[in-house]
Amino acid sequence: MAETTVAEVMAELAALEDPKTREVNERHGDDHGVNLGRLRALAKRLKTQPELARRLWETEDTAARLLALLICRPKAFERDELDAMVRDARTPKVHDWLVNYVVKKNPHAEELRVAWSADPDPVVASAGWALTTERVAKKPEGLALAGLLDVIEAEMKDAPDRLQWAMNHCLAQIGIEHAEHRARAIDIGERLEVLKDYPTPPNCTSPFAPVWINEMVRRRQDGQGVRA
Repeated sequence: MAETTVAEVMAELAALEDPKTREVNERHGDDHGVNLGRLRALAKRLKTQPELARRLWETEDTAARLLALLICRPKAFERDELDAMVRDARTPKVHDWLVNYVVKKNPHAEELRVAWSADPDPVVASAGWALTTERVAKKPEGLALAGLLDVIEAEMKDAPDRLQWAMNHCLAQIGIEHAEHRARAIDIGERLEVLKDYPTPPNCTSPFAPVWINEMVRRRQDGQGVRA
């Protein structure tokens, strides 16, 4: 089978470009017009191709970078590579996929979580908080949850948007997963009022932490019970 070239992939992505999709994406800060379902279908056909993924990332094209994140081998990246990539990933969707699809599966994730959380760049710091939220939910042992709540209480209100969103997610996750910290998490959310008025579509849960926490706890209690 002949090796797929970057030029071939870029031509295919160009053919998938849709002006209406681009218009919607640009409202969210994402400068591409490729339907994500079609992008995933292309990735499925290409399968894992680490070198092609690296070359697609180097194009700096948003759709190409999203595709690269779907066909890369997450565990193959070195720490410094991921650090450079997260600093270069400025569009929200690329940043989100990089953290969730690649960094979380990489052996350097914990080291990067600690470094990024304290980074002066709020977008990089938001990646650190996203990794912390993952640990709150799946591997909280060794995390100082009360200390995280201290930082959230002191800094979330005035944090830039993407960092604020990541800290708020962490706040909600602490309240959802850890009953002993739930009352304080809800109290912090109520006092800071971050995302209280966020427009939430019908049948979706508000990102306002007190509502989010109470709704998820209720669902678990109605279902299989809530984890303490």
